[in-house]
Amino acid sequence: MTKLSVNVNKIALLRNQRDLTIPSVVGLSRVALEAGAFGITVHPRPDERHIRKADVPEVAALLREWPDREFNIEGNPLDFGGGHLMHILRANRPTQATLVPDDPTQNTSDHGFPLTDPSMVATLRPIVAELKELGCRVSLFVDPDPETAKRAADCGADRIELYTETFARAFGTPDEQRVLDAFIATAEAAASEGLVINAGHDLNLQNLPRFLEVPAVAEVSIGHALVADALTMGMEGAVRAYLDAIG
Repeated sequence: MTKLSVNVNKIALLRNQRDLTIPSVVGLSRVALEAGAFGITVHPRPDERHIRKADVPEVAALLREWPDREFNIEGNPLDFGGGHLMHILRANRPTQATLVPDDPTQNTSDHGFPLTDPSMVATLRPIVAELKELGCRVSLFVDPDPETAKRAADCGADRIELYTETFARAFGTPDEQRVLDAFIATAEAAASEGLVINAGHDLNLQNLPRFLEVPAVAEVSIGHALVADALTMGMEGAVRAYLDAIG
């Protein structure tokens, strides 16, 4: 069954609007785990617009209480010369490191790594090797392109994370099947190289069941929509609703 990792960035974003500790990133992460989430995802950007560097060890400590669950830290290993994210990963050694090529000026992640460029593969290979030496599973954020997905194996990655915004935009339109087919082809190409498939970005209760027609998706990371649904359902109810949509 596909596993659910809850991205808690938007909880931190709301907290950061005031000089307070509510809502609690750790507290709501605990609720998500108690409701059945397999893991917690954080994306600590350099500007600390949501998850702060200080949040990461607190979430890591929570996950140590749940040894059968997963801590996923995502971000750009090349930001500001690689110092920000790599320092956090070395200090916290999450279960999974998801590498994402977002620029600090972007509102949110909007593209995958251009892995058909040999120079990008050469840049990422030693980073991936270091993270695996630290005990982290490594996933690379990629667009729906079979050739790009296959090149993730050249980097030494264990997984890819399919960037799913294009599917979310096509959902319910005449382009839906064509776009979904591109994700299916990408997943099959990655699997042929021995890579495991993750997915995330703009998945929600409506489009998630359809997206999971993509074969063998091991994990979805969902934050914005799930936290928005939690405003009406509560965090426990939202997590259970997403598990139902998956299952």
